Amino acid sequence: MKAMPDARWLNALALIRENVSSEAYNTWFSPLVFEDFDEETKTLSLQVPSTYVYEYLEGNYVDLLTKVLHRTFCRGIKLRYRLATSSVIDSEDDKPEQGKKTEKGLSAPVRNTEETEDLDSQLNPKQTFNNFIEGDSNKLARSIGLNISEHPNTTKFNPMFIFGPSGCGKTHLINAIGCRIKELYPKKRVLYVSARIFQMQFSNASLQNKQNDFINFYQTIDVLIVDDVQFLLTAPKTQDSMFHIFNHLFRNGKRIVLASDRPPVELKGMNERLLTRFACGLVAELEQPDTQLCIDILHSIAHREGIAMEDDVVEFIAKTANGSVRDLQGVVASLQSYSIVYNCDIDMKLAERVLKRSVKVDNRPLTLDDIIQIVSKHYGVSESDVLSRSRKREFVTARQVIIYLAQKHTKMPANRIGKLIGGRDHSTVIHSCEQVDNRLKIDKNFANEIASIERSFKLKKETK
Repeated sequence: MKAMPDARWLNALALIRENVSSEAYNTWFSPLVFEDFDEETKTLSLQVPSTYVYEYLEGNYVDLLTKVLHRTFCRGIKLRYRLATSSVIDSEDDKPEQGKKTEKGLSAPVRNTEETEDLDSQLNPKQTFNNFIEGDSNKLARSIGLNISEHPNTTKFNPMFIFGPSGCGKTHLINAIGCRIKELYPKKRVLYVSARIFQMQFSNASLQNKQNDFINFYQTIDVLIVDDVQFLLTAPKTQDSMFHIFNHLFRNGKRIVLASDRPPVELKGMNERLLTRFACGLVAELEQPDTQLCIDILHSIAHREGIAMEDDVVEFIAKTANGSVRDLQGVVASLQSYSIVYNCDIDMKLAERVLKRSVKVDNRPLTLDDIIQIVSKHYGVSESDVLSRSRKREFVTARQVIIYLAQKHTKMPANRIGKLIGGRDHSTVIHSCEQVDNRLKIDKNFANEIASIERSFKLKKETK
């Protein structure tokens, strides 16, 4: 014979008592009063002494309640809280949801406990803290992100708002936070979503007249991670829905992580009440990686992909990729592809060739190929002649100028320059630089020639 609903509730309390301290049980569960259980709708109604008790239960014991009620009542059970008093809560955020019956002042949102299962977090499992390399530009944000991912139930640093330029690692960091939380707390409902997708979902829900369903779904999330929130600037109605979702999650102690290309104070056009909530936790900046961090990231990528790259190649890429992690990853992927297709080593010449095609020219330093091309054209000789062993005067002059300008305008060591200019040694590079330097001091026309060539360097960058 099936137990009566009140008997099943007593069994549920007994199981809860076994899983929490006596102090927690007496504070949060003893005051609960069983009202009824609707077999048809599978809805359990409980009376709570205050909204604070309801919010604390939802914020800290929802997983325990889910398991216990599945076991003592049925799967798919819905839980409804009712206030013990008839006083109406004045706060706009605590008003009952539209279309739901108000009883005794507040009808709290109905949680379907079946919803705690089978949520695709949309996280990228490859973007973790293990491969998020720490440097001066990201140390604070990384440290705090790791801390909140290990202690997501605390209200400290909530929300966490991360901002920085494109390619600095924001998306990687917020994914790493989500992945770490899922690893340590697999039952938590963690969701990563870009603001663009969030806006599309809201638009679709509006077209189908399902805005409440959209908001109700997001209110069940334990850890909400929203990327590129600046894209909400032109969507005021979507901002309103985000405001209500944010308030509900924040009020119930849920974790919120946001990322943007600018800080909250620069999100001109964003709803003011939403901006104040974005800025009420921790606002952390991610700066563009410096050269040393880029080098460390490149070594990490190369190690992970099993790619061999000499230190001078790594340093050249790090200084050329404009401080963008995304560019670094693209360059390494291209180098690997070229190396496999053409069966060649990843050396400086290949790196220069790939970087020309992979990296925006803004602030991109000149490569040795650029210098060879411009100087050869200036002197009317072919590039193969410059790299040859020929001692013709015009070839030698062009060759020495190339070596001199390569030493001046690139960060390449002398032995690497010599090797790439026809396999010459370090002493040849030093001699060529001395010859050009001495001639510049006494030959005004030659000095003007070099200045003209250097102006061509600038024009070449501007026209690319």
